[in-house]
Amino acid sequence: MNELKYEKLFYHNKPEKGTKFIDGTYHENTNKNIHGIGWRGACQIPGSLANIGGGLVREPVFIDPYPHKHPTDEYLAFLGPPWDRYDFDAHVEFTLGLGDEAELYNIDQPTIVRIPADMWHCPLNFIRVGKPIFFQVALMQGAFGGTYMMPDGLQELWYNGLIDCVIDPEKTCDACQKCLTLDWRK
Repeated sequence: MNELKYEKLFYHNKPEKGTKFIDGTYHENTNKNIHGIGWRGACQIPGSLANIGGGLVREPVFIDPYPHKHPTDEYLAFLGPPWDRYDFDAHVEFTLGLGDEAELYNIDQPTIVRIPADMWHCPLNFIRVGKPIFFQVALMQGAFGGTYMMPDGLQELWYNGLIDCVIDPEKTCDACQKCLTLDWRK
């Protein structure tokens, strides 16, 4: 049987491992049992211009300590669990802006945040989680990353978590971005 014409448009979700700094590369949350569902853009669906993921946060977690910005819009959703999105029992702290322009927001109810392109944001800290909350991220670009304010200065960082490389399944994705050139029709 021939390969189906549109098969490359499907990504069959698998649990992702946690992430961390590995070989000098930034990754998130290896010490927490947070498994999301979604996809990481073109590295999993060739031609994709979005990264969308989400999952249940069941315990306090400091998701992203470093202020950063992306060249495209990003959306964050903080909702109650899927069985009742209005049953929100958590306290999340989220920063928009940088330096003197930084503003800390307390999220204590179901909330969706639009982060315009090139707007500095984070840290993002789930301080208290009384009941599981559904957290979703939608970034409108083919690879996840941008400009990060790291302890040693500004850095361009791109990462996809500990996922298999779509070009070479024998290796882990190193966010080289070669997948951004793939065409789903080939």
